[in-house]
Amino acid sequence: MSQNPPAFEVLPRDLSAYRQGNVGIDYVHRFESGKPGPHVLVNALTHGNEICGMVAATHLLDSGVRPLIGTLTISFANVAAYESFDEARPFESRQLVHNLNRVWSAAELDGSDDSPELRRARELRPVVAAADHILDIHSTSQDVQPFWVYPAYARNAAAAMAIGLPPVHMVMPNGLGSGTPLIQHGRHGQALGDAGVAMVVECGQHFLQSAADLATQVAQDFIAHFGLIAPRADRAAPGPQRRFELLETCMVLTPDFAFTRPLEGFETFAKGELIATDGTAEIRALCDDCTVMMPTREPIVGREAVYLTRPL
Repeated sequence: MSQNPPAFEVLPRDLSAYRQGNVGIDYVHRFESGKPGPHVLVNALTHGNEICGMVAATHLLDSGVRPLIGTLTISFANVAAYESFDEARPFESRQLVHNLNRVWSAAELDGSDDSPELRRARELRPVVAAADHILDIHSTSQDVQPFWVYPAYARNAAAAMAIGLPPVHMVMPNGLGSGTPLIQHGRHGQALGDAGVAMVVECGQHFLQSAADLATQVAQDFIAHFGLIAPRADRAAPGPQRRFELLETCMVLTPDFAFTRPLEGFETFAKGELIATDGTAEIRALCDDCTVMMPTREPIVGREAVYLTRPL
């Protein structure tokens, strides 16, 4: 499945100046206001090639953002993968071994497997667990409209609707189906009354300036939503929102996986229509207006192929 090379409007920068944090964990920076309020975590680089999060996190740190109330933590997660970036193979720096956004179950974190990602997740475990509200900043391999991803809890939906940017949502009623993401670690993955908001924002194509700009805006809006900083002066009022419900996460099972036509995301299929073949298996639309999200750019056995959703 050949693809045109991406446009590199934003590339990695040296992050060594941000390594020395202040909580005893590399690349984790915490600022306490000394006043009562929530603990908000903004996390970047869960995947090493999702550069927009790096831009947003460095902007917050470089501009000296400090919380008016509560506590603000800013973290860079998979810096090891980020540092492996190669323009000739720009999608390979997503991870070194494990997908850092699928290992946040107790079984994985307490297990005996080892990798750079598992070691980093174990380091970051107390950082994630300490936060009341979590924004995990991501981007997409294809140039598609940005969207939220979050478990189908009312607390997440209310925050995403109020923030309003981006105006598209992918809601997960039963989790992701391919592992445990960071935003579902511990209490954030449960329908607890005292659990806080935890959401991913997919900001657009990895290497576009527009994704970096959106990531920075959403990070500011998320922090402001919980009262830690003043709202952006240029923030627009929320407009109409579009929401999609995740029906199934389809995995790549064989080296023969192929979509029936080129897909970028948000294409729709009629119920029963063939979307992809995977060896002798078929992936068909589960409903009318079945909307595909995040179709894989390069099928790799054992990784996600595509998310099947329906409009809400």
